[in-house]
Amino acid sequence: MNLLLDTHIFIWSQIAVKKLSAQKLQALKDNQNILFLSLASVWEIQIKIQIGKFNFPKPLSDVIKEQQTVNNLQILPITAEHIYHLENLPLHHKDPFDRLLIAQSIVEDYTIVTDDANFSSYSVNLI
Repeated sequence: MNLLLDTHIFIWSQIAVKKLSAQKLQALKDNQNILFLSLASVWEIQIKIQIGKFNFPKPLSDVIKEQQTVNNLQILPITAEHIYHLENLPLHHKDPFDRLLIAQSIVEDYTIVTDDANFSSYSVNLI
């Protein structure tokens, strides 16, 4: 299964694993699943690091490179099709990063791994 990680899920998987439910942790560890991190999440994480919300023990680029090697993490680019799909989404959720993740999951037919209850207002597959 192709899994698109919500930003907080990627962060938790690195520095707060105990926050992940058993189901989410199992999905992340299952070698049958392909893990994707949106470029939007990379951007959001960098912003959060810069404003002091949290920090990784290594630079973000090193954390991502390590996950690409260890867990075959794939970076999902942002395409025009993803952006155009935003016009089809009702405004249940106003966070621009989350809305883009939702659009990407619909366009790519990926399952989103999230703890954000607002995502269930959309027609997306969730873990």
